[in-house]
Amino acid sequence: MRLRAMALLLAAVAAGVSAAPIAASDAHVARMGRAQVAGDGGVRFSYPGVSFYLNFNGTRLSGVTQASGKDSYVDVLIDGVPRKLRLEAGRHTTVLAEGLKPGLHAAEIVNRSETWQGTAALLSFDTDGGWRAAPALPGRKLMVLGDSVTCGASMDRVAGEKADASWANPRASYGMLLARRLDAQVQLVCYGGRGLIRTWEGKTNELNLADYYGMALPTQPDSVPWDQRDYRPDAIIVAIGTNDMTTGIPDRDEYVGAYLSLVRRLLQDHPQAQIMLTEGAILHSEKQVALHSYIADTVRIVADPRVRAIASTHYPGDAIDAHPTREQHASMADDLLPQVRAVMHW
Repeated sequence: MRLRAMALLLAAVAAGVSAAPIAASDAHVARMGRAQVAGDGGVRFSYPGVSFYLNFNGTRLSGVTQASGKDSYVDVLIDGVPRKLRLEAGRHTTVLAEGLKPGLHAAEIVNRSETWQGTAALLSFDTDGGWRAAPALPGRKLMVLGDSVTCGASMDRVAGEKADASWANPRASYGMLLARRLDAQVQLVCYGGRGLIRTWEGKTNELNLADYYGMALPTQPDSVPWDQRDYRPDAIIVAIGTNDMTTGIPDRDEYVGAYLSLVRRLLQDHPQAQIMLTEGAILHSEKQVALHSYIADTVRIVADPRVRAIASTHYPGDAIDAHPTREQHASMADDLLPQVRAVMHW
């Protein structure tokens, strides 16, 4: 009997199977996006689009989750079929999937909520079967810096209802759509209501892009820094400026100076990356013209062949919300795809 048990154990190890619960940071879990790994192996996150991928044999998958409030949502995809799940505030054991057919399954968990809506964590995973090797992530890497549009805000809007956290859907955002079509990983480094130099309310004393670009968790008052060496993007798209324009067109010298500072920082942090600047989808008329000219000035003054402007098309949202719709995000990805491919030769 001992020999039989040992043989079974060796076979399981050879197959990459482990029946014990695993930490969210375990090697059996592939992860995409900015996050903080805690001492206990749990993974905290707040940027939209942070994703976990794992393969398992079994009929059930659960996780120990933690959320700072009631506005944390994730997509749980089992074998490609999505389900929206609201995480309860506090620490809980959460059923991610059950009643599955026995056999091999692929799971993907994607953070839906916007950055400002709180911090969540996946601490561990458990199954009634065993674990398989983590799926390989694409070798190409994309980073998109932006605001609520980049975060996928208000995409799952419902007529007649008040906007809430459940409306965000980064998985259908232009950035994640673009990454999938380019066969690339992606980091969405975005924060709703924020700009390059000021918020939509005109505030300069809150986090704006130059601040949260350097953060893994842009939570206040205790933010967590991000080590830029942990993710080396091949391509960086900067889509910022809509919220800077809400209270009026900012001073050209101030704005271009701030943009130059950001771009030079990106060039220094990521010497391998091509950097593309664009005005985003919401601005139109004189504000879009102003931002377009500020971007052109930035590209001209920085005078680096790795920095260029790419064009955005205006998309007006709909009668429910001014943010681009799901269909408009797909069109935005269509607009950007040939431009990015031309730059990257992908």
